[in-house]
Formats: sequence, structure tokens, C-alpha cells
Amino acid sequence: MKVILLEDVKSVGKKGDVVEVSDGYAKNFIFKKKLGKLADSKNMNDLKLQKANEEKLAAQNLAAAQDFSKEIEKKTVVVKLKAGEGGKPFGSVSSKEIAQEAKTQFDMDIDKKKIVLAEPIKAFGTFEVPVKLHTQVTATLKVKVEEC
Repeated sequence: MKVILLEDVKSVGKKGDVVEVSDGYAKNFIFKKKLGKLADSKNMNDLKLQKANEEKLAAQNLAAAQDFSKEIEKKTVVVKLKAGEGGKPFGSVSSKEIAQEAKTQFDMDIDKKKIVLAEPIKAFGTFEVPVKLHTQVTATLKVKVEEC
């Protein structure tokens, strides 16, 4: 029996796959637990429309991420840091502070989890920080750390 999976089923397939399973397995497990539905012409057409809609949304999200990355790369976020003895910075700049400063200076909503910092910035100067906006789009944000 051909079945369209509504959720991932271990050792059978992933969500959206059309798989061939035995009649008993389909009736007693997949249909009862609502993990799939019969692959008739109506359900196949619905699946095709749903996949087309998902592809359209994915393309829109990718385009929006690319536009936002162009906007990010034009800006330089300035972060003020106190100086300690000998002009060395007192403390460090983390992704949370960078996201807050981007919000206050340019009204850009950047999620702190998307800012990729291997370790916090502990020096004065200008740094290029990668921001992962999408699986295929990574922007570079310039962060200038100044003494206050």
C-alpha cells in the first residue's frame, strides 16, 4: 500500500515521502497513530501543492536574508568599552552587546544566536563579525570597539 508520511517514521521515511508499506502496517500503525495517509490522487495533489508552497516560502526567506545581509554589510556598529590599566580594555564584547547596539544604533533586529563569535572580543579596534542569517547566507558585520 502506498502511504504519504505526515511525520518522520523511523526506518520507513521522512515527512512528505511517499512510501510503499504492507497493508497491515499501514492500517494498524501508520493510520492509527496519524503518521500518514493513503496516497490516493487527491492526497497526492495536496502533497504536490504543499511542496510547491514550501519551495515558494523558502525562496522568499532566502531573498529576504540576502537583502538583509546587504543592509548589514553597509553598517558599522560602535561598541563602547571601558579601559583599564595601560589602555587595555576592561571586560569584553559578546554577541549580546553587539545585537543590542545594532538595535539601538540602526534599529536592526539581529538575533544574538545568529552572531558567530568564536570568543568574545577583548581588544579595541575594528572587527569583522559573521552573522548567519540563513543556511546559505552569511553577512559580515563590522564592529568597532572604542574606549569610553
